[in-house]
Amino acid sequence: MKRIITYGTFDLLHYGHINLLKRAKEQGDYLVVALSTDEFNWDEKQKKCYFSYEKRKQLLEAIRYVDLVIPENNWEQKTTDIELYHIDKFVMGDDWADKFDFIEDQTEAEVIYLPRTPEISTTQIKRDLEEKNR
Repeated sequence: MKRIITYGTFDLLHYGHINLLKRAKEQGDYLVVALSTDEFNWDEKQKKCYFSYEKRKQLLEAIRYVDLVIPENNWEQKTTDIELYHIDKFVMGDDWADKFDFIEDQTEAEVIYLPRTPEISTTQIKRDLEEKNR
């Protein structure tokens, strides 16, 4: 069984997220999604989510491509997660290209960067909503 892991905030879940999760799942048999906690998003990224961690987790768990959702509490946990969950492939969107190449040196997992869905992003949704409300 090939195990895959990906990381993200997945706030304002949209079809770009679904496309990424589907393509990540196609890389193997079992998809683990490490979901950024509210504390991690605020403390490390200065991002406030619209939906709480629990609500975002509930949404992800309802997606057929996702087998397990775990919390992402810090940047450093990636190599530990790969060992703990016996991960074969680490998958991220290509907006993170080259940022996690070190994982292949520190673990036995293959690093894959998948293309994003170009016309949609959470940032764009937030901008569009702000523009409509002006």
